[in-house]
Amino acid sequence: MKFDTVLAKRQNKVIYKDGDLVAKVFDESFPKSDILNEALNQSRVEETGLKIPKIEEVTKVDGKWAIVSTYIEGKTMAELMAENPDKIDELLEKFVDIQIEILSQKAPLLNKLQDKMKRKIDETTLDATTRYELQTKLNGMPKHTKVCHGDFNPSNVIISADGTPHILDWSHATQGNGAADAARTYLLFKLGKQDDIAEKYIKLFCNKTDTARQYVNEWLPIVAASQSVKGKPEEREFLLSWVNICDYQ
Repeated sequence: MKFDTVLAKRQNKVIYKDGDLVAKVFDESFPKSDILNEALNQSRVEETGLKIPKIEEVTKVDGKWAIVSTYIEGKTMAELMAENPDKIDELLEKFVDIQIEILSQKAPLLNKLQDKMKRKIDETTLDATTRYELQTKLNGMPKHTKVCHGDFNPSNVIISADGTPHILDWSHATQGNGAADAARTYLLFKLGKQDDIAEKYIKLFCNKTDTARQYVNEWLPIVAASQSVKGKPEEREFLLSWVNICDYQ
């Protein structure tokens, strides 16, 4: 494929489009194991039947690893929300319905969310006492086997011309507790300074899934700690402010 059309540039990677294909090209600093794990995650989620880009190839481009997938034509939900502020409630409802569909799936070969979070907590700069309390809290949370996206936000959902949603970016996918995935989405809205949308989102999620808000809140310090490991300095400061063992109200 040709690498003339750049769709996006992100830290450590560039995304190119050529016809019906998209290539995510990683720079040399990106661990090969993470790239191969992302491709493996995506292929395992493909098998659930969810509407996602299909892996076509894992290859090298000028010595750099690349994942080639099918191109999905459409607009992201983030773009639709920005263009249609009067339809935020309608779009958020659709957004939550898509997340519930993801969580209804099983992919037994995905890594376990609890294992990943345990590892991430150990990688934080938090003191030993706080890490111990977070690990104890994590160990006490119910262990589920739902497909969890791990970075579910409106930028990772494309709506095609016929209204069909497609979910992108499965690099953080695991199997685990859906409330943890909801807690992460809530924090992502908060990180984006979209506090009103964050509150609307979490209320919708709890109502539609019959989940107690307090239950999702139990996950917030755990998810914030694990999310802080790779975040930007300003994001780490915000996330670590949520690492409080006392219950959120």
